[in-house]
Amino acid sequence: MSDVPQLPPSLLDITVFLLSKVGVAGRRRMGDGLKAYGIGLWDLAVLAALRDFGPASQGDLGVRLGIDPSDLVAVMDTLAPRGLVERTRDPRDRRRYSVTITSAGVALLDEALVAAAGVRDDVLAALDERERALLHDLLRKAFAGIEPRARAT
Repeated sequence: MSDVPQLPPSLLDITVFLLSKVGVAGRRRMGDGLKAYGIGLWDLAVLAALRDFGPASQGDLGVRLGIDPSDLVAVMDTLAPRGLVERTRDPRDRRRYSVTITSAGVALLDEALVAAAGVRDDVLAALDERERALLHDLLRKAFAGIEPRARAT
């Protein structure tokens, strides 16, 4: 008999339960992997949005990513002093900040995305590449069904 207690089969039959458990493990491992780069998940999200969509106001970043304004200030307080983003006053509206990713931010993002692929490989080790790709496609489709910001334009 194993020393590891088993979960009830009725729970293992609930897809959302399984998705939640895999998600929690993935988030924890992703967070641990990003610590090596001195950033967290929100930092990664901001860097990715700035690289993928270009400069934006802090407010627009918050709306796009669903980050509370006070949490976004904390992200900026992590990224700006390290030279990963530049935050300047918007010349059209001095109350707003415009944020741009720097070359150092792009380089760190690229490294962190490689680490993210390693986390994916770790979390999804039981799946082959075809299964991983299928799972990814299905999760994107499911996410787009509940999150308008995730829908393809």
